[in-house]
Amino acid sequence: MKKVPYNKPALTYADQLAQVKFRGLIIPDEEEFLSLLELKSYYRLSGYWYPLLADKQNHIFKPGSSFKTAFSIYKFDRELRQLVTNEMEKIEIAVRAKMIYILAHNFGPYWYTNSNLFVNKKWHAETINKITDEFNRSDAQFIRAFKKKYSDPLPPCWTAFEIISFGSLSKLYNNFKPGKSKRELAHWFGLDDKSFGSWLHSLVYVRNVCAHHSRLWNRVMRIQPTYPTAPLNQWLKNSSVHNNRTYYILSIIVYLLQSLDNGHTFVEDLKILLTKYDNIDPGAMGFPPDWEQEPLWNTK
Repeated sequence: MKKVPYNKPALTYADQLAQVKFRGLIIPDEEEFLSLLELKSYYRLSGYWYPLLADKQNHIFKPGSSFKTAFSIYKFDRELRQLVTNEMEKIEIAVRAKMIYILAHNFGPYWYTNSNLFVNKKWHAETINKITDEFNRSDAQFIRAFKKKYSDPLPPCWTAFEIISFGSLSKLYNNFKPGKSKRELAHWFGLDDKSFGSWLHSLVYVRNVCAHHSRLWNRVMRIQPTYPTAPLNQWLKNSSVHNNRTYYILSIIVYLLQSLDNGHTFVEDLKILLTKYDNIDPGAMGFPPDWEQEPLWNTK
């Protein structure tokens, strides 16, 4: 398809309202709709009425399509991201803690700065540059205290890992040379090292999606996690599910939480959320029809 210059003008809120009404979207409360346009933006909201379009090229809605339905999807997605973010925090902190403990005991407190421990020295140097920038920008009290007392350009891993991003953490693990320590860390989470590295990369991507308040519920993931090789704990029996859909990511979270906290309520909380928003089709998120019969997801 030949590309053309973008030439659509900016529309007023009133014009945006008129446009969606002309295209067939029912607006039960126009004042509320105008307020949401102002607070959320037309483009963000349009991602949630996209499933209601009959003609996606010309943006014509299916008969009977209501903004109430679209905004319900919006609210579901927001609560889903909040739920995922809360559980991802537990996983991220646990990964940091285990990397610190295992690798510091095996290679010393400054293992993360030793380029000989990494496969690609260029990638390692880029990661260290990012960590150095984060260290220099940090105004955390414990970082200020370290800079005041010590001459080292960077702190030991147990200090540094309190300020580095999850992305840098994932890059350090994935670039770390294969061996006993790398396998030990993955094994603690019930995985082989390649699968664990792939899952970390995917979780960083999903975390960024949530941090930028982007759509998660029906997303097709750009970063696709691998299918685990011989998982040590209960995994999905249905191997035909797509690994680029939200269901697969949520299954990864459930699996990893089992390694951290057998009393977690993520499965129950997600089921409550799906019941609360009964207009949401789990199939649009990649859920197979028999997902609740999966031992991984069956909490009864």
